[in-house]
Order: sequence, then C-alpha cells, then structure tokens
Amino acid sequence: MNRFEGKTAIVTGASRGIGLGIAQRLVDEGAKVVITARKQDALDEAVAALGGPSKALAVAGRADDAAHQAETLERAVETFGSADLLVNNTGINPVFGPMVELSLDAARKIVEVNCLAALSWVQHAYRAWMKEHGGAVVNVSSVAGLKPAPGIGFYGSSKAMLTHITQELAVELGPDIRVNAVAPAVVKTQFATALYEGREEKIAATYPLKRLGVPEDIGSVVAFLLSEDAAWLTGQLLVVDGGITLTGGV
Repeated sequence: MNRFEGKTAIVTGASRGIGLGIAQRLVDEGAKVVITARKQDALDEAVAALGGPSKALAVAGRADDAAHQAETLERAVETFGSADLLVNNTGINPVFGPMVELSLDAARKIVEVNCLAALSWVQHAYRAWMKEHGGAVVNVSSVAGLKPAPGIGFYGSSKAMLTHITQELAVELGPDIRVNAVAPAVVKTQFATALYEGREEKIAATYPLKRLGVPEDIGSVVAFLLSEDAAWLTGQLLVVDGGITLTGGV
C-alpha cells in the first residue's frame, strides 16, 4: 500500500523501539519521515535502517525543548515539503514505586515530557503546516493510563492526561485535523525491559493472545489512525494490548 505517498510524518522518540517501528511502517507505505531522539548516532543508524536520507531525516534534541520542536518542523518542511502527520511517541518513566514516596521533581519531569511536550509538538505542527493544510496526529498513551498501575502510577496518570489532551485537541482542531491515541500494553522494547525481562513466558501466558507486543503491532495501528482509512475517527483511544485488559491486567 502507498497510503502516505506525498506525505511527511514526524515521529518523536523514534531511534528505536515503538517509535522506529511506527516510522518503518509509514516509510513502507510511502511516507517520508522525520525522526527525533536525543542521540544523533542512534538516529543515524535508524535513518540507515529506514532507507537512507531519501526516506528519512534525523533531528536530534530533547522532546520537551521548544527550540528543537520548531527546528524539526522547519527542517521537515524544507526537506520534504510538508508536515502532514505527527506521532507523539516520546515518553519517560524514570521512577518505580508508590506515588506517596514519589519525588515531585520526577513527577514534574514526567508531565513535562509525556504531556506538555506532546501538546507543544502539536502546537508547532499546527502553526508550521496543519493550520493551512490539515493533517493527522497520533499520541502514544498506555494501558497504564486506564486504571491503577502499582509501581508506575504517576506514569499512568500522565498517560491518562495525554489521552484527555488528545480528546480536547480533537474537538478543537476538527474537521481538518484529526487527533487520536493508542494505548499499548507491554511491548518488547528496551524501554519496557524491566517489565518482562527474565519472565517473558510467564507474563505472556496471562495475555489472551499469549504473547507480548512488538513494535510492528503498534506501527500498524498508528498507520491506520493516520490514514484516510480512519477518516471518520477522531478523539479516540485504541487499546492495543493483546487482550490483557479484558482479564483485569495492565
């Protein structure tokens, strides 16, 4: 399929894992992609994996840095001619434990990166391209935002906020810009290693589909939401979880 021929997508946090899986799916379907992350060397490797500079552009920087966001949008339009699609994939979870013992500095950083940065990326994309030309946005939330998730409770809280931001933006930006979100369960990435390492088989057995997710599972759903196949969907959260929330898990 070439659903994204002539389109440019920006995918944050895309040097590896879910972000790279999303970027790969979009490239496979004809898009040019602009990928961001903090480390240039990892981004350069990702660009090579995506097919080189004719398919992908890397812009290194912190996801919550407004100057980096502005530069990324500017370079996307300069290099590929548009900024039609945005995927807010960057997320952090630097702490584990009960919220009652949570460092408030850590909490502020989680909200800054997981929520405010995502909103800021949308603002920049809107001003740089989407206000005049339309577009589509997908925010990567989490099943941890659907109900209490002991140990990662504030991360889950930030993802619940991101889902609500998604809904508010969908109302504000329609009809020309659609905004949706996905909520993955455990996906086999470096980010989620602590959640399954050494006990993958046991954890996978609790899922109705009997396996953990892989980045491609998320990439295909994000591609659907960004495409015209989802032209009458906005403000929605699609749970991509192998069925685990059906059985009471997160």
